[in-house]
Amino acid sequence: MASELEPEVQAIDRSLLECSAEETAGKWLQATDLTREVYQHLAHYVPQIYCRGPNPFPQKEDMLAQHVLLGPMEWYLCGEDPAFGFPKLEQANKPSHLCGRVFKVGEPTYSCRDCAVDPTCVLCMECFLGSIHRDHRYRMTTSGGGGFCDCGDTEAWKEGPYCQKHELNTSEIEEEEDPLVHLSEDVIARTYNIFAIMFRYAVEILTWEKESELPADLEIIEKRDTYYCMLFNDEVHTYEQVIYTLQKAVNCTQKEAIGFATTVDRDGRRSVRYGDFQYCEQAKSVIVRNTSRQTKPLKVQVMHSSIVAHQNFGLKLLSWLGSIIGYSDGLRRILCQVGLQEGPDGENSSLVDRLMLNDSKLWKGARSVYHQLFMSSLLMDLKYKKLFAVRFAKNYERLQSDYVTDDHDREFSIADLSVQIFTVPSLARMLITEENLMTIIIKTFMDHLRHRDAQGRFQFERYTALQAFKFRRVQSLILDLKYVLISKPTEWSDDLRQKFLEGFDAFLELLKCMQGMDPITRQVGQHIEMEPEWEAAFTLQMKLTHVISMMQDWCALDEKVLIEAYKKCLAVLMQCHGGFTDGEQPITLSICGHSVETIRYCVSQEKVSIHLPVSRLLAGLHVLLSKSEVAYKFPELLPLSELSPPMLIEHPLRCLVLCAQVHAGMWRRNGFSLVNQIYYYHNVKCRREMFDKDIVMLQTGVSMMDPNHFLMIMLSRFELYQIFSTPDYGKRFSSEITHKDVVQQNNTLIEEMLYLIIMLVGERFSPGVGQVNATDEIKREIIHQLSIKPMAHSELVKSLPEDENKETGMEGVIEAVAHFKKPGLTGRGMYELKPECAKDFNLYFYHFSRAEQSKAEEAQRKLKRQNREDTALPPPVLPPFCPLFASLVNILQSDVMLCIMRTVLQWAVEHNGYAWSESMLQRVLHLIGMALQEEKQHLDSVTEEHVVTFTFTQKISKPGEAPNNSPSILAMLETLQNAPYLDVHKDMIRWILKTFNTIKKIRESSSASPVAETEGTIMEESSRDKDKAERKRKAEIARLRREKIMAQMSEMQRHFIDENKELFQQTLELDASTSAALDNSPVVSDMALTALGPAQTQVPEQRQFVTCILCQEEQEVKVESKAMVLAAFVQRSTVLSKNRSKFIQDPEKYDPLFMHPDLSCGTHTGSCGHIMHAHCWQRYFDSVQAKEQRRQQRLRLHTSYDVENGEFLCPLCECLSNTVIPLLLPPRNIFNSRFNISDQPKLTQWIRTISQQIKALQVLRKEESTPNTASSKNSENLHELQLPEGFRPDFHPKNPYSESIKEMLTTFGTATYKVGLKVHPNEEDPRVPIMCWGSCAYTIQSIERILSDEDKPLFGPLPCRLDDCLRSLTRFAAAHWTVASLSVVQGHFCKLFASLVPDDNHGDLPCILDIDMFHLLVGLVLAFPALQCHDFSGISLGTGDLHVFHLVTMAHIVQILLTSCTEENGMDQENPAGEEELAVLALYKTLQQYTGSSLKETPSGWHLWRNVRNGIMPFLKCSALFFHYLNGVPSPPEIQVSGTSHFEHLCNYLSLPNNLICLFQENEITKLLIESWCHNIEVKRYLEGERDAISYPRESNKLIDLPEDYSSLINQASNFSVRECQVLFLAGKTKGCFYSPPYLDDYGETDQGLRRGNPLHLCKERFKKIQKLWHQHSITEEIGHAQEANQTLVGIDWQHL
Repeated sequence: MASELEPEVQAIDRSLLECSAEETAGKWLQATDLTREVYQHLAHYVPQIYCRGPNPFPQKEDMLAQHVLLGPMEWYLCGEDPAFGFPKLEQANKPSHLCGRVFKVGEPTYSCRDCAVDPTCVLCMECFLGSIHRDHRYRMTTSGGGGFCDCGDTEAWKEGPYCQKHELNTSEIEEEEDPLVHLSEDVIARTYNIFAIMFRYAVEILTWEKESELPADLEIIEKRDTYYCMLFNDEVHTYEQVIYTLQKAVNCTQKEAIGFATTVDRDGRRSVRYGDFQYCEQAKSVIVRNTSRQTKPLKVQVMHSSIVAHQNFGLKLLSWLGSIIGYSDGLRRILCQVGLQEGPDGENSSLVDRLMLNDSKLWKGARSVYHQLFMSSLLMDLKYKKLFAVRFAKNYERLQSDYVTDDHDREFSIADLSVQIFTVPSLARMLITEENLMTIIIKTFMDHLRHRDAQGRFQFERYTALQAFKFRRVQSLILDLKYVLISKPTEWSDDLRQKFLEGFDAFLELLKCMQGMDPITRQVGQHIEMEPEWEAAFTLQMKLTHVISMMQDWCALDEKVLIEAYKKCLAVLMQCHGGFTDGEQPITLSICGHSVETIRYCVSQEKVSIHLPVSRLLAGLHVLLSKSEVAYKFPELLPLSELSPPMLIEHPLRCLVLCAQVHAGMWRRNGFSLVNQIYYYHNVKCRREMFDKDIVMLQTGVSMMDPNHFLMIMLSRFELYQIFSTPDYGKRFSSEITHKDVVQQNNTLIEEMLYLIIMLVGERFSPGVGQVNATDEIKREIIHQLSIKPMAHSELVKSLPEDENKETGMEGVIEAVAHFKKPGLTGRGMYELKPECAKDFNLYFYHFSRAEQSKAEEAQRKLKRQNREDTALPPPVLPPFCPLFASLVNILQSDVMLCIMRTVLQWAVEHNGYAWSESMLQRVLHLIGMALQEEKQHLDSVTEEHVVTFTFTQKISKPGEAPNNSPSILAMLETLQNAPYLDVHKDMIRWILKTFNTIKKIRESSSASPVAETEGTIMEESSRDKDKAERKRKAEIARLRREKIMAQMSEMQRHFIDENKELFQQTLELDASTSAALDNSPVVSDMALTALGPAQTQVPEQRQFVTCILCQEEQEVKVESKAMVLAAFVQRSTVLSKNRSKFIQDPEKYDPLFMHPDLSCGTHTGSCGHIMHAHCWQRYFDSVQAKEQRRQQRLRLHTSYDVENGEFLCPLCECLSNTVIPLLLPPRNIFNSRFNISDQPKLTQWIRTISQQIKALQVLRKEESTPNTASSKNSENLHELQLPEGFRPDFHPKNPYSESIKEMLTTFGTATYKVGLKVHPNEEDPRVPIMCWGSCAYTIQSIERILSDEDKPLFGPLPCRLDDCLRSLTRFAAAHWTVASLSVVQGHFCKLFASLVPDDNHGDLPCILDIDMFHLLVGLVLAFPALQCHDFSGISLGTGDLHVFHLVTMAHIVQILLTSCTEENGMDQENPAGEEELAVLALYKTLQQYTGSSLKETPSGWHLWRNVRNGIMPFLKCSALFFHYLNGVPSPPEIQVSGTSHFEHLCNYLSLPNNLICLFQENEITKLLIESWCHNIEVKRYLEGERDAISYPRESNKLIDLPEDYSSLINQASNFSVRECQVLFLAGKTKGCFYSPPYLDDYGETDQGLRRGNPLHLCKERFKKIQKLWHQHSITEEIGHAQEANQTLVGIDWQHL
């Protein structure tokens, strides 16, 4: 607070704290006019407590408010100290059987798919886990906040409404007992008083609209003159705009502005300035001026501080009321009474009404507070829930209009409570009957869509942004309608019937406005200029789809309602088609002696609309008449005789013709809007109430009229009448060679028309059309989806229509038709169709898209070929039609149909040019097949006295009429059977002829009706044999041709591999390709292999040739040639860390020479193994940099790599890289060449020699650093200094490498240093070599770790890229000293050496417990050449390696023994002590002696030896890898297989004795060493328990354990809001990607964002895979690949996540 306020404020605070709640309450109890007393108290104190300065102090305000304002009320209410009063109330109260927990945003909610009355019934986690539903099929989602838990609500659950916790509270519920009986009279009276006053006060102050004066009874005389400039939230302006404006208006920092904006967004308002009126007004004008350019300005008010104070307290009061009523149901009941009591002004004057009607004027914070209060009071009290529902329904229209004009999201509007009220079945019924709710909702909806055309239809063209916004909001009304209808009535009262039908009338009015909306006309000539607005109409259709279905479901439940609804719907359809003829002139069509009158109408010339909801609703109701058998029971009540079938079919037919013409390409110039409309018309979301119902409407029409008439009208609408009514039209076609396009179009139209006939006859799987039930329909959908390809559960669900409860009904039937295949490590589980279901496959299934149809056809034919069956796909056997639709089948044997078939077959026989197509023929064959199947079924099911009226076989056996006497259909089929151009369809034709013969036989055997013998049935057998031979010959030719081609291909392949060998050697995949480490080194005979020391196995030098991936030039790797490099990625790593709290304080001063054994942060190098010339890489990198600079000027997007940090993508595999490693020959061979291997010194002697050399060097360095004038004196000094024999410190070795290799050595060294320490690159820094050795050691350690964790052998087949990377990295680290300063490397060696062999110059070195021995070994071995290059005494480099290695191993053994835990094991008694055990015991005793026996008591030798062996294994394995890559000695074959522990083999390979303790045999020196190690003060502290140390072997790090069930994870995390089931990989600030999570549902699929909500469980394998990526340091690489593949990931600001 401002400092000038301080003294005054403190004084106020003191006076406030002296107030006594008890006294105030006492005063109130005496008062005559309580309201006045309380108001005065508030008027006096509220402004003193709240709003005392520019920044709110919520804790302090709350504390004072509780003390001064709320305290007295609690005292007054209880009549005693509330600390006692409230617990008493709570005890007297019966706990509620309702849960009522209000959800926070992101909290998990559960709905039971088996028992919930509708999907909005949800449980909170606690209730769910205690309910029966956890074992059912449940759906899990995350709450958007604001709903509440429905546990205990018997209307929400079909069974199991209570969880265990709430079940206890139901035992003694009597029907609706009054909760007030538990309260005493005077508590009731007092509560009533105080609630009435406080609630009224809160409502009054929150809905107060004046800005600078208070309500009269709250005004005080001495008013302060301070104001707030209050900024309100809106959903129009963005965060950025608000932040920018605030910085200008109240000149605050960006951080403050962000704070303001966040608060405004969260609470709905925030004061941004405090002071006098002028000062605030000025800020207001700046804000308004700045935000009013494009949109309406931000809302700002200058409000007097006392008003703000009272409003803040008003909100506090509402929350207080909410918490008080939690103590007792009685208190809740009183609050409900107070809230719903009508005020003096009659209608809408109750407090609840006043709040609701002012909802859109309140700010977000106030809204959510009072909504919460309503939920915890009105909605939790069943009696008042009803009364509230009535108030809500009465005000419905106004609330919705407020919501539509308001700009806040739905969840902040009171209108959102509809979901809590309308979904309760009893309330919904009551509101329909008493308040006529259905009609109100629909009327309100219609009122908001005012744009109509001349015919009164909705018009959405030229839709402004504002209208679109409004339209989006109006859609929520449809949701409300859905809520009201979602639970269907079991018994109907007359009232309900009457009100439902009234609502139905209103609904028909709505559909009438949609019938024929958005009409379109075909564009001819030029392309359409403006794409018309089509989405609004389809959005409306989609939103209404479920409502339309539910309306039909309601109608189906009551016969009276169904009949009335049918009549009403028909009447409205008649009105829509009042001008059915539309003034078009009538014409007469005739074919085959049939004629029919219709109107002249061309879809391709007139207006046509895809929206026909009234026709489609009628079609739905007509099917219900059939399904419920009302049509047969009460035919006299139905206007079936008035129906005019041509009128019914007209518009749906136009719609289907439109689709056919679009498919034929006739509407191309109408642009994409039409394509999209057709797409949605067939799409699974809309088709149920669009396409499917159009088919039903045509079926209805056909079943009531002469099929010949129907077919003629259809031909006319398809604009094909000419073709089929004129004989020889086809011939004329080909002779006149008309426009190829026109012919193509006509062909497609004929195909589409035939397809439509197939659908009309074949689609009888809707209950009511065919004699089937709902599960048959779903089974058929699934069979056809799985006929295309096996599918995952989620794909399958997506391809099936959902009902209003989001259910597809799939789970119930899937087992019957499909097998489930579980997923592997990636991918998902798949359903495969059971083979016995293939017979139900219908090639012309009406829900196939064109692409799906061809895929399914191919898949099914392939299956048949695999099973060695013929490839015909005959029509499946169909269920019979319901009686109302039974006459439909006659279309197949009608004259016009036969004429069409004959014409098409005729064209096919004549085979003239392009006037027909194979698809056309295929469809005709399918129709003939359907007719034969139909006839066969009729024959099978016929009884004695019936005559079969379906005589298709007879009709196709007759030849055509005179004059032209065309052959019969049958004859033509037999002709076509041998046509060479119809190979594909031969099987189908053969199937038809075979079926024909079968039917003929049946007819002959039941010979009631003799069949005319015809020239048909020629002996088909012989033709079949001929056929077979012909096929065989063709197959043979094809086979020979295939073989020839294969031979050519493999030849080319071999050629390609020879030319591009290297490409094939460098594979990318980590696990897939593997090459044994041996491959790269020549095979040595069976002698023992030794990796180091004087006895090192000598390997003949191998020449290595590599190819640059950029210039494809081949080059040998030599010392003096141009450098070749590998792309590499260096990163800091904590994967092996045992101490995550440790990090480098000041990287500039940090000394990394000794790595601590907790490996808290290492540097890891990885490579993809692709090789380039150094200069090619340099060029490539420069071009990447240049491109990046250009790109940055053009667009400010990130790429997946950060060029400023030296990152680039490998040019071949796009792997993220940030430097390159030079390729080298084994460096040791280069330095080691000049010595003969004579007798080499023992350890003791060698240590002595090295110590002398070190001393000499140190003296020299000192001399050099103290400049001396007399140079002669200097040289004398050299002689005085006893130089060890053969030691020439003035000799400087020549660097063997070429300039370009030296440059690359420096480049990689500097990169490692820069990344590893997070510092600026500096190649002169003495720490560079240390970082290089460290990266080599750390990378080897992490590889060893991975191999051990996976139980893989050490030298098993390593992936190429790892092998190459380790080899190059080790050789680089060994060669790096040649480009570093010699004295620096020598200095490092001296210091490292001194940590094991102490000398006087180095005091402050870490104790051996604090050194990672492998890092030490690598450093010593790789720095040693810098000292050894001066030594001409004949001691070889190999000897040095060996002694260094032995020395470090000894130190490690001591380290292990000091830190090993001594848990005794009973097994050691049986083990006789071998030499190892005795030796290790002796060593342990020595240690005890030097540590002053603070070491623990001697455990058994067996135990100690086991500890040493286990503890030293990782070190030995790392050393073996290191020396293998350093010296190039191949690994012994024994270590290349997994199995045993390989301890002995490793020891042999590393020149160690099998009994490691033998290393300590050179007594005099080892005693000294051990003593010096043990005497360190740190060792003493550790042994006395004052500090920790790492013990060996180190455990592997793991990712945290995740719970098995995903909901437990969400629950653990809902405190910090987990929404998505996703794994997020992050690397630095700019890199990140999502990775598929390790939680899968029962169908083996992940569910990101819980869109499906199936229960999820942890998949151990996938979790291991993520763990492996982390261990392998591949996460950054994964991110790189993901970001390259998906550019949207690049722009995300990952650091905020």
